[in-house]
Amino acid sequence: MFTLLISLIVIFSALLIVLILVQNPKGGGISGEFSSSGATQMFGVQKTGDLVEQLTWGFSVAILVLVLVSNFTIAGTKETSTSVNVEKAASKAVPVAPASAPATTPAPAVPKQ
Repeated sequence: MFTLLISLIVIFSALLIVLILVQNPKGGGISGEFSSSGATQMFGVQKTGDLVEQLTWGFSVAILVLVLVSNFTIAGTKETSTSVNVEKAASKAVPVAPASAPATTPAPAVPKQ
């Protein structure tokens, strides 16, 4: 199930990238200076732009929902399975440091005369 969700997220993300690259820029900016916006309106690009915009929003929402569903899927499976590393760590004994002898202070050295 998790693999299916991740696969759908990757596919929808790739399609969303393509849709964003296909969209016509809405603002003037530099693209408005170098292109003729009247010619694009004449051939019905506005209707295609509306469809592309709706598909962009749809894929964005679909990715958001799939990510949330995959998060709940992961949270539901964490209690039932444990990692191999966790099992090895639980079975391994922790070494205990030997008890140290009480510290004794050396006698002061007697100076030679």
